Amino acid sequence: MRDFERVLLEDYRLTTAEILYHLPDHPSLLQSYIWQELDLTPDFPQLHKFLEFWERSLDGKLHSVKVASCELIRPSDWRWVKNVYSIH
Repeated sequence: MRDFERVLLEDYRLTTAEILYHLPDHPSLLQSYIWQELDLTPDFPQLHKFLEFWERSLDGKLHSVKVASCELIRPSDWRWVKNVYSIH
């Protein structure tokens, strides 16, 4: 229930980051890692915390990070239908 409250009351959004990093044994090769968490836009404190952990604790040097964020709860899209057909 806590995540639901964060989304509704604190404006958290589902945030996905594609992290490209250099392989420690083969620095000329890049590996991809996908990180996904509820986070606040535009500051992304959870993502920054994770990236600081990465740089401090892991061997793979960061190459780049792509970030996407979207609202989980938003108004529904309504569309009127002109005809409905039932096939039996």
